[in-house]
Amino acid sequence: MFLLDYWWLTIPGLILGIYAQIRVMSTYRKYLHIGTANGMTGAQAARSILDQEGLYHVPIEEVNGQLTDHYDPTKKALFLSSDNYHGQSLASVGVAAHEAGHALQHKAAYAPLEIRMTLVPITQFATFAWQGIIILGFILGNFYSFLGIAIAIFAVISFFQLVTLPVEFDASRRAKQHLFDMGLIQAEEREAVSRVLNAAALTYVAALVSSLLTLLQFVLLSRDRD
Repeated sequence: MFLLDYWWLTIPGLILGIYAQIRVMSTYRKYLHIGTANGMTGAQAARSILDQEGLYHVPIEEVNGQLTDHYDPTKKALFLSSDNYHGQSLASVGVAAHEAGHALQHKAAYAPLEIRMTLVPITQFATFAWQGIIILGFILGNFYSFLGIAIAIFAVISFFQLVTLPVEFDASRRAKQHLFDMGLIQAEEREAVSRVLNAAALTYVAALVSSLLTLLQFVLLSRDRD
């Protein structure tokens, strides 16, 4: 089966992905138990940042799950997991401020975010199409016939992951800047918040590396076939 060719290309992405998940969870859990000096919750921190920028109309809602926090540009709403919505920890405030950073990007029409929003439906379709190719390939017993489509799909996914990086890094930059400038975080708490946000950013780097290595695998397979 051709998926076993160049199998070693998947190892770096797999290792980096596992490391990123372990690091983000260990860092998050560590600072989830260290409270902020001012006792502010994640929801309160996010609300302060949004209001500071005049985004009074952006609601902050609680959602189930762990680290399910996100900003939905279509609904223009910010969603925080229960731990971060109610939590008074450095981790909660850091994550909540990061999601508020995405709302600030939306307000400023930040170009990478605009591009990412455009790519979301395309990437969702590409991911769905890839699953279909896997099934069809098994049925027909010939994955080589779909190499061109596989390359196109992972080119789209890789580009989406590439655009995601500046979006996430910029949201963290905005979060830290507002937390510090507004006095929501004390000087001695800055390093902890930065560690939480940096660990989270590593997961996006891992996703990009993994998709690029998969794309490379299909390109090499296509070259060998020619």
